Amino acid sequence: MIKNLISDRIELISSSSAHIRIELETPQLLSEKLNADVSSDWPPGEYDRDAMAFFLSCFENGGEAAKGWYGWYAINIDPVSRKRVLVGSGGYFGPPDSNGVVEIGYSVLPEWQRQGYATEIVKALVLHASTFEKTNSIVAHTAPENEASKRVLISNGFREVGVDDGNLRFEHTR
Repeated sequence: MIKNLISDRIELISSSSAHIRIELETPQLLSEKLNADVSSDWPPGEYDRDAMAFFLSCFENGGEAAKGWYGWYAINIDPVSRKRVLVGSGGYFGPPDSNGVVEIGYSVLPEWQRQGYATEIVKALVLHASTFEKTNSIVAHTAPENEASKRVLISNGFREVGVDDGNLRFEHTR
């Protein structure tokens, strides 16, 4: 069983094929599955139906080995009320490749942006991926005009290393 990742203000819950089927077929039930409030604006950013379908196929084709290597839901837990709210998502595009490279992505709902949640999501994903011996480096891509995303990556130890298909490529090495 995959353990949840915990940071200062968020809990990251590993997605599964069951989560993604709910998102695709009956999104209003995602709140119940995560035990958290889910905004009507969900999903955020580039985590759209195509991305969900991609991750679902990865789970269906990857079996047990796929668990923990794709999407994670970022839940903010209010320290006083203990109210749980889904603020964003992040994850990997699969386990380390033959060179030990893992790619991450992340998105935060607009009402939760510019509050450090993306930074916490990326930090947790980097720490988690780094616990696997096969991981040599972690990469992320962002649009050249996305200053906020560039700051998130740089603050988490990534450095810009090139351009892929018009997007900046950042890398974090062990």
